[in-house]
Amino acid sequence: MQFRNKFLDLSASKVMGILNVTPDSFSDGGAFNMLENGLTQAALMLSEGADIIDIGGESTRPGAEAVAVQQELDRVIPVIESIFQRFDTIISIDTSKAQVMTEAISAGASLINDVRALQEYGALDAAVAAKVPVCLMHMQGQPRVMQQNPCYDDVVKDVMLFLQQRISICRKAGISEDQIIVDPGFGFGKSIEHNYQMLANLEEFHKLNVPVLAGMSRKSMIGNLLQRTIDQRLAGNIAVATVAAQKGAQIIRVHDVKETVDAVKIINMINAYRNNNER
Repeated sequence: MQFRNKFLDLSASKVMGILNVTPDSFSDGGAFNMLENGLTQAALMLSEGADIIDIGGESTRPGAEAVAVQQELDRVIPVIESIFQRFDTIISIDTSKAQVMTEAISAGASLINDVRALQEYGALDAAVAAKVPVCLMHMQGQPRVMQQNPCYDDVVKDVMLFLQQRISICRKAGISEDQIIVDPGFGFGKSIEHNYQMLANLEEFHKLNVPVLAGMSRKSMIGNLLQRTIDQRLAGNIAVATVAAQKGAQIIRVHDVKETVDAVKIINMINAYRNNNER
């Protein structure tokens, strides 16, 4: 897939490193919300093998409150500009706001990662104008209330139908299919059972004929099942990332880059031999 002037081969799984520049992120607690700390963390993740750095200035954890546009811009733009100037990498902007998308792309981002799948006012137009790949995620409800009794007839079919509809809308608006990625939205308006049902059937999402991103790192689907606090979820993180890679997810979005890169390398090697045997 082409990300402006950089090409990323998605025939094997790649790792996206998470960089939250928020004071209330559910996982790192805003540890990287200062510019210098953000640059240090980005450098570390790139040295550990991250292919993409995903920068977010608004927490989307369950219960999170909305952030004003200017506040989000103040958080993410200096970090994007600094990473773009210092490192040769793909920068993703994790936002649902049209103005943030536009300014982030101008600052050096080359992927729009939107948990609301370009449904917010002006977002679709901004993404069309940006001429960069987009990641469309499924979320039932909004972060503040999304975990209050999520309900589906069939979570895999329902999420696929939503993503299929969003892909169609994006294509009609002028975004080509080769610039679209989908994310089933683990933890976004799903119960623990819904999350594992989606993971067990993740290969179904390849029927959408676009790359699949899986983001489960440190989420409650791991913590609640294993009864582990956020800082004790590494083994669970690697387990779900490994399963996602085995099931062909092209991008794995994580906090623990080094360990995930190791796991993904092993899965990619196994898959390479499996593919050779099938020829």
